[in-house]
Amino acid sequence: MKFKFVLLLVSLFYGNSILADEAVFAGGCFWCMEADFEKVEGVSDVVSGFTGGSHKNPTYTGGHEGHYEAVLVTYDPKVVSYQQLLDHYWVNIDPFDPRGQFCDKGFEYLSAIFVADKTQRALAQASREKVVAKFPDKIVVTPVLALSTFYPIKGKENYHQDYYKNNPIRYKYYRFRCGRDRRLEQIWGNKKK
Repeated sequence: MKFKFVLLLVSLFYGNSILADEAVFAGGCFWCMEADFEKVEGVSDVVSGFTGGSHKNPTYTGGHEGHYEAVLVTYDPKVVSYQQLLDHYWVNIDPFDPRGQFCDKGFEYLSAIFVADKTQRALAQASREKVVAKFPDKIVVTPVLALSTFYPIKGKENYHQDYYKNNPIRYKYYRFRCGRDRRLEQIWGNKKK
């Protein structure tokens, strides 16, 4: 009983983040992935950053070789499940492009699902297999990878966080010129969320 009371006090003080789960996805430009995931009910935070590489403390302007642009999604599993996040992820990427995503090409723009444990791995693999089955004439190149250190963009480069909110005109122009939504509609039809 005492533990529950302490947990309640901590939860009230810090908000629901103590009860939240996290997921990491790479899908090309982290501005777009951040914007797409922040629209999901139950998602409390989306942070842009890098993961998957061996360089420590990568930055946007250098030292991110071998890293993916990715987002760290914090969510309430009572409102949205990891499976629902996976479903949302797939319809917001091009899983067939081995060179990047949309107009952005290069290793850092490749798509990937980063899993933290066996449960996430099983769900991510199953969701990938569903996409493979849905498109038997295409090659799904999006891998399921073990989660490594996630490095949020910060410091002088912090302007990348919430870029779509803070620079809406530039963001919309970039997204349109990049052809992201046109390509997503070609692949997924009106299932894009």
